[in-house]
Amino acid sequence: MIVVQTPLRVSFFGGGTDFETFWSREGGCVLSTAIDRYIYVIIKERYDDRIRVGYSRTELVDSMQDLEHELVRESLRMTDLRRGVEISTMADIPSRGSGLGSSSAVTVGLLNAMYHYQCEPSDRETLARQACDIEIDILGKPIGKQDQYIAAYGGQRLIEFKPCGGVDVTTPAVSKETWQRLSDRLLLFFTGVTRKADTVLKEQEDNMLDRISFLREIKNLAYKGVEALAAGEIDDFGRLLNQGWALKKQLASRISNDALDEMYCKALKAGAIGGKIAGAGGGGFLLLYAPMERHDHIRSALSHLTEMRFNLAPEGSKVILNYRR
Repeated sequence: MIVVQTPLRVSFFGGGTDFETFWSREGGCVLSTAIDRYIYVIIKERYDDRIRVGYSRTELVDSMQDLEHELVRESLRMTDLRRGVEISTMADIPSRGSGLGSSSAVTVGLLNAMYHYQCEPSDRETLARQACDIEIDILGKPIGKQDQYIAAYGGQRLIEFKPCGGVDVTTPAVSKETWQRLSDRLLLFFTGVTRKADTVLKEQEDNMLDRISFLREIKNLAYKGVEALAAGEIDDFGRLLNQGWALKKQLASRISNDALDEMYCKALKAGAIGGKIAGAGGGGFLLLYAPMERHDHIRSALSHLTEMRFNLAPEGSKVILNYRR
């Protein structure tokens, strides 16, 4: 039995510039962090040649190609694991459509588990690249490449997407103390609204060539965010989050709505300096940056929402159990 733990993520800046429509022309950049909330993938040998997959439902099939869970199906195909396994996935978050990169974390976790099951562990770059191949090239999802890379690498990363197709993953020169100060000032609330990210992202992708100027500013915020943290100016980082959210809302009509805007405004009035809806927008989790002395005021203002406590996580997808009889 193999158990793999893969982190969810919070993307601070640069979302949208990881789409090929943009990075193939100008290069993209995101600043992102793994968090200590996870997707778990369990894989074990079956007593027969069938394939059983357990998630929000259960599938039991004779052939890999009969699986309806497309991420499992294509991960099995990618790793050439064709029969005789049981696979289960579990998550630390309440639902799909969270904006925390759960789908890509599932894909990276599946690949990692399957390679270890076959005693052929793969490196982080390969896991990320193959997860992109599955989600973007094979399944045609209208998504970018940042989620797969932060899930595989973990930590706090500046991820640059080169016009040639290459990806550079680096750790910003920021002290552990500053990262901890930032972590202490972040809040995450579940809005109670789930949405299909593909719908929001498809509109964003369709609008991309008409929103190039906004995307350039969004990309630049990733570098400004690193500069603020390197200087220890974490309140400036919070203000940049506010700028980034205002820019992001220009990319597509469904990124925000009246209900989400009201939540955000309540948080600002209660003392938040900045924030954003995580991921594609339209629902999921609301990320906020605020001085610690204002946290209880914000919790009171958003008492109708469920808070999810979290910390920044140092590691990417990893095996936490490898049991062989």
